[in-house]
Amino acid sequence: MITRQRLAVGVCALLTALAAGIAVPAGAVADETTAQDAPKVDLVLDVSGSMRARDIDGDSRMAAAKQAFNEVLDATPEEVQLGIRTLGANYPGNDRKTGCKDTAQLYPVGPLNRIQAKTAVATLQPTGWTPIGPALQKAADDLSGGNGTRRIVLITDGEDTCAPLDPCEVAREIAAKGIGLTIDTLGLVPDAKLSKQLSCIAEATGGTYTSVQHKKELSGKVNQLVDRTADKVVTPVAVDGTAQCATAPTLKSGLYTDREEFGQHRFYRVDVKPGQELRASVSVSDDRQVNPDYGVTLRAITVHGREIVRGEATGTGRTDVLSTGLRYPKAESDDENAPAEAVCLQIADSFSPAAGVKTTPGLPLELAVDVVDGPDRASDVASFGLGRGWWLLGALVLTGFLAGLVWGWLSRWRVAVWRTN
Repeated sequence: MITRQRLAVGVCALLTALAAGIAVPAGAVADETTAQDAPKVDLVLDVSGSMRARDIDGDSRMAAAKQAFNEVLDATPEEVQLGIRTLGANYPGNDRKTGCKDTAQLYPVGPLNRIQAKTAVATLQPTGWTPIGPALQKAADDLSGGNGTRRIVLITDGEDTCAPLDPCEVAREIAAKGIGLTIDTLGLVPDAKLSKQLSCIAEATGGTYTSVQHKKELSGKVNQLVDRTADKVVTPVAVDGTAQCATAPTLKSGLYTDREEFGQHRFYRVDVKPGQELRASVSVSDDRQVNPDYGVTLRAITVHGREIVRGEATGTGRTDVLSTGLRYPKAESDDENAPAEAVCLQIADSFSPAAGVKTTPGLPLELAVDVVDGPDRASDVASFGLGRGWWLLGALVLTGFLAGLVWGWLSRWRVAVWRTN
């Protein structure tokens, strides 16, 4: 009996953690067993004229990059399909229009031939411009197709020189396609403007930015990112929410990604059968400058608009991701043929763009949905969040009451004895 009670308490604690967003919903990893294509990574290397500078461990930036690439090529996992793209490697002239088109695939993305790849890298010489935006566009095309993990690793020592094509906007457009492509950036110079631009590129796609000034740091970080590409991950499925519940797409358990305009509402539908429990969580990223004081709301409502339960979260500008979640247990029915209930998930935000910030594409959101078998008595779960803990609470209250009576009786008896003596 004690074991069963402990098990029940443990289950309730786990469910509470899931609802609070502490743990990822179990259904979000349901796609891990789905067959995926080989992971792909495209290394994008800056070969502009500034890479001649000799400030990395007494050697040139280009020499340090070549050494790092050789070490990375030796350590690349067999299952990873790797390619190398350059920017600023071929045009030495001063014509900006021509220089901003200077990006080429040095080694195509595919099964790795280490000798061919190293030979291609050895021929590179610092040459021209820094067209980061065009290079990212082409790199995304290099990795197109398939459903495996895809990653771009950008290595550069300077800002993009081909404005007005903003590489940060290019990264946002790539993320808006919902293809699950991540861009990681590495800066070879500790420059504030470069750091800001590379951070923006990485954050737009959920990647990372790292500043490196030593050879070992460079090769170690690139190796880490290539190895990470081989890790099994859950790729969110792109879905288009609607402005009304009636026309919303029906989702099953899994992980989904979408875009939400500022102040917009997005609707999705989930079928919940009697005896099942719906668990959902949403994360919205402010991938650009927004005004402070904002919030995200996730509501479960009926098709007629009645609210069932909601989750809310607020922020003040100290975080770039805001998350919330909810749980809805549907009670069991005596009718074995009872139909599933269509529950609509409504996502709303109160983000507002800072002055001069573009509002399109919308903010990236990630929605996790899980429909599982509910507890034995689904109605208990909504009892002020205590569920079956009401039994424990009642036992504690009763124990305290009896302990108080006994203590009071003993105290009166001791006082009576003292007076008698």
